Amino acid sequence: MDLKSGINEVKQELSGDEKLLEQAFHLERFFKKYKKPLIALAVLAVVAFAGYKINNYLVNSKLQKANSALLALEKNPNDKSALNNLKENNPKLYALYSYSVAVNSANKEALTKVDKDGKFLEDVVAYHLSVLEKEPKDSVYYKNLSLVQKAYLLIKNGKKQEAKNILIQIPKDSAVAPVARLLEHYTITK
Repeated sequence: MDLKSGINEVKQELSGDEKLLEQAFHLERFFKKYKKPLIALAVLAVVAFAGYKINNYLVNSKLQKANSALLALEKNPNDKSALNNLKENNPKLYALYSYSVAVNSANKEALTKVDKDGKFLEDVVAYHLSVLEKEPKDSVYYKNLSLVQKAYLLIKNGKKQEAKNILIQIPKDSAVAPVARLLEHYTITK
């Protein structure tokens, strides 16, 4: 019995080794058949990963340079190299910075030169230009404030009822609602 069981064990081991050897031959045949596409795929994966990492590094580097330039401009607004650095590394941030400087200085010419990249800047620049011309226009982003300014100009020109009709449009939860209510009260008292 021991001899029979020993022979069966050897047969099973040989059968297992035979299967392993058969799988190795299949794998070798598969690799030989698809050697070039497999190598190309591996190279492509390495190149894609490296490209992704390099792109992330370059984007972060540009953002850091733009942030450094913005911080330098906060300390010294006349720093031309920082201004050029900001414009080169982040044009959208440069547009916001130039908009901010133009609004703070109430410079009409500088406001017209702001790069209006996007609806937000286009809207707020147009709004601030209209305020500088003392004819505030409607604004998506400054809607309630523009209504208050229109009402104020109407009150100044003696058109109290028109001003009141505009002031009623301002919601009670708006940040400018207290000012609107004061102006509304002013139309009643005068």
